[in-house]
Amino acid sequence: MAENSEIYEKLVYVGRCAKVVKGGRRFSFAVIVVAGDQKGRVGFGLGKASEVMDARTKASHEAKRTMIKVPLREGRTLHHDVKGHFSSGKVVMRAAPAGTGIIAGGAVRAMCEALGIKDVVCKSIGSSNPHNILKATLDALLMTRSPRHIAEKRDLKVGEIISRRERGSKIQTTHEVKEGEEAIA
Repeated sequence: MAENSEIYEKLVYVGRCAKVVKGGRRFSFAVIVVAGDQKGRVGFGLGKASEVMDARTKASHEAKRTMIKVPLREGRTLHHDVKGHFSSGKVVMRAAPAGTGIIAGGAVRAMCEALGIKDVVCKSIGSSNPHNILKATLDALLMTRSPRHIAEKRDLKVGEIISRRERGSKIQTTHEVKEGEEAIA
């Protein structure tokens, strides 16, 4: 695991819960923290305690313990578009050209910053609960595959995968009719 000095942490959510007892109310806190090394590793944690700082410490330890590695293109964006869902929270993440920035809101933005993504477009659909959105984002990031990984699975070279991807995008955008075939209107 990386040293703590290199870990970026972001507090995403602080929730207060009240338990009614004979003498009044007792408050406890739930905290969500996102942690990452800004080089392709990210995790998040939930901590609960009677004090906010204790809850944050617990959440921080869990976030560091549950970090995952995500492949990034050029160290700044995703390799391809991904969708993730958890419960009623859904997230769509799209790779973006250089200079776009992080176009995302709330919890997704915090996770992208901790991961080290600099250019991405995200949309969260459904639930706005930070628990569901973070888990949906993590689900999407777990589905990200690098061209190298796909090439290894298919016993091909990375150049073949990338050239096929470029060719596939040209085929999708250009509707050419081959000789002898009629266009269907």
